[in-house]
Parts: sequence; structure tokens; C-alpha cells
Amino acid sequence: MSRWDGIDEFVATAEAESFSRAAARLGLSTSGVSRAVAGLEERLQTRLLYRTTRRVSLTDAGRAFLARCRQLIQDRDEALAAVGEEDGEPRGLLRMTCSAAYGERFVAPAVNTFALAHPRLSIEIDLDDAVRDIVSEGFDLAIRFGRLTDSRLIAKRLASRTRRLCASPDYLARAGAPERIVDLEAHACVLGASDTWPFRDGEREIAFQPNGRWRCNSGQAVLDAALSGLGVCQLPNFYVDAAIAQGRLVPLLEDHRPGDEGIWAVYPHLRLLPAKVRLLVEHLERALAG
Repeated sequence: MSRWDGIDEFVATAEAESFSRAAARLGLSTSGVSRAVAGLEERLQTRLLYRTTRRVSLTDAGRAFLARCRQLIQDRDEALAAVGEEDGEPRGLLRMTCSAAYGERFVAPAVNTFALAHPRLSIEIDLDDAVRDIVSEGFDLAIRFGRLTDSRLIAKRLASRTRRLCASPDYLARAGAPERIVDLEAHACVLGASDTWPFRDGEREIAFQPNGRWRCNSGQAVLDAALSGLGVCQLPNFYVDAAIAQGRLVPLLEDHRPGDEGIWAVYPHLRLLPAKVRLLVEHLERALAG
């Protein structure tokens, strides 16, 4: 039995607070992960985890051991990556996550061309509008928008986006066009996941709370509703620019358009960034900047 046995399983379980979620992350069975952690505890003669029917939590000894194990795993993985990529060619598995709509339209096509150029690399893309914890869930890379606050992550700006307010010509023919932000209070607003719409009035940022009878957490569905004439929407420019150029949507309050938001590649702090992550970030920077 290797002295490493159970360490990966222990770290995954501690971070996921669940044997089943740790098993899914590692691609193992739940019972196998549980046995591995139990075997590690037996060798150490120390309980590392408290187990209940609902969750798993760390003991004091487990908390101290977790920090050391994370460093061991990081050192091991960096060493293996450095040896495996001595020729500069990325290989192995790269796991990344991004929001669904932006990922489908822009990130996945860019990653496809990267994958074709690097046949030794396997890539898994998780498209999910939820903000995933890439450290605890074992992702190598995420694409994020706006302000970033997680100090465990390094961020590199890839591109930018802005939000545009617009409505269909049919809707505006019926309801008229708002001339001021406050005029939106009298309009039907097609709502997405956010409860507020950002605007700018000179140097001042304004958060307007729209009201409407239609809401969906899908940007594409919001776009379709606005095109159908259900009301005014505010969406990232990549949703609406084409429809505006075609005359199917009319831009509104352009003088109050909010400032650009950054589109970022984020990844965990590592002393040695694997070539697969570094090269993909460089590729995405070129692909998304235009």
C-alpha cells in the first residue's frame, strides 16, 4: 500500500463535504472513496472527518492535515506536469467552466480550434450559469465576468462586454421610447436573472430596479421575448448587437449605457502554471479579443 493512498480522496471529500460529490469529482465510486479515507485514518490512527447522514466535516486534526495535503498534491501535480510537458506540448485533461450562452457562442468554438492543434490534450467544458468553485471542484480554468473577489485565483483579462437597453420597433410603436432612466418605470420590462439594471449618468453609476410580468434566467429567452414585442430588455451586447444592426431591435438610452465589464480567464494560484492552461489562456485572449 502506498503512503499516498487516500490523500486525494480525503482532500476531495473535505472540499466537497460529501463522499458522493468527491467520488463524482474523482471518477470513483462513493464506497471506494469512503474506504480510502477510512484506510488513511486507520494508518494515521487519527479521525480526520466527522460523518453524519447529511454531510461530512473536518475534525481539528483533519483541518490541519488538509492544508498539508493540498500542498503535497499541488507539488506532486506541478512536478508531473513539468516532466510531462518538457517539450512544451500540452497533454492530459483540462477541465474548464463558463456561463452557458457565452460559452456556446464564443468559448467552445475557440477551444475547438485549440483542441485540434493539440491532439494529446483532453478537454472537458462545463457550461453553467452558476459560479462554480473551481478550486474545490477541481477545475483548471474558468471564464468569468465583471468584478472578481476570490483571492485564491489569478485573473487575466481576455476581452470586455457591455450591456445595451433595447426593444422591438413594434413595442416602441405602442409604448413610445423612454427618454430618461426613470421613464422605464412606466414600461414593460423583460427581466432576466438580475434584479437590477446598471446605468451610468455622467460619472455616476445607477442601479435601476425594473418591473415586469415576464422573467427568465436565460439570456436567449429574454432576447426572444424582446424580439416578440413583450417589452424593454437589457442584455450583454453579444446577444443584441446583430438584432440591432438588422433593425429588429432599437437601442435605447445609449448615453446611459453602463461601462464595460471585463471578461476574465481565472485559475488557481500555482507556482508553475501548466502549459495546457497557459497556452489555452493565450489562445482565448487572441480569439475573444476581436
